[in-house]
Amino acid sequence: MNKNNLKIHWPNNLITSAEEGEDWFSKAEIAKLNIPTGCLIGKCGACEIDVNGETIRPCVKKIEYQNNLNLNIEFTTDPFW
Repeated sequence: MNKNNLKIHWPNNLITSAEEGEDWFSKAEIAKLNIPTGCLIGKCGACEIDVNGETIRPCVKKIEYQNNLNLNIEFTTDPFW
């Protein structure tokens, strides 16, 4: 099975590449960004990021193709954190 070569466009204007199934946290580290963490099991929402406008929890979801080889990332802001 071929994996798609994806381009991740981070909020700090860096672009990294990734393949489907890779970990969001390690790719963010390469981009010199830190995704906040909390429970790391998908319940608290501390790690939420927006990927092409869809909010995901990277602690429980790997990088995946979304009908677009470019993944535009925005960090969500939660007033409770």
